[in-house]
Amino acid sequence: MENNRPKRRKDKYNPYTLSEKAGHYYVSFKDGQGILQEIEISERIYKAFDSFELEDLVYLNVWDRHLEQSKVCEQTLNQRAFQKPEGIEEIVLDMFETEQLHKAIVNLPEVQRRRIVQYYFEGLTYQQIAREEHCSFQAVAKSISAAEKRMKKFLK
Repeated sequence: MENNRPKRRKDKYNPYTLSEKAGHYYVSFKDGQGILQEIEISERIYKAFDSFELEDLVYLNVWDRHLEQSKVCEQTLNQRAFQKPEGIEEIVLDMFETEQLHKAIVNLPEVQRRRIVQYYFEGLTYQQIAREEHCSFQAVAKSISAAEKRMKKFLK
């Protein structure tokens, strides 16, 4: 009876082949001179080799699917970076826009400035700001809307 085991992947660390013929178990491999050797082994050793092959196959599949296999260097890391490094032009433009935004905020009336900062930079809701300042939700909404309009005008 010929062995019906599925084919297993071979690599340089697994150069042997297991087989079963008429109730006898064999391991075959090429020796140092390249001559194919076939040795009869016990069922217990056969099962141990078979188990090892399965574990090895799982490891090889994990390696293929999940572990890094490309050459890691500065160029490949930059290509895969979540945020690509900005060029000097983008950095200067961002700094200029940030400076303009700060100037626009500073030119707002005190109440609008405070509410814009609380809403956009501190992450408070209109309701939280209204509660903190003991005023209505609508007053905060109108104040922030007016501040946004003033800032847009300033930034044009």
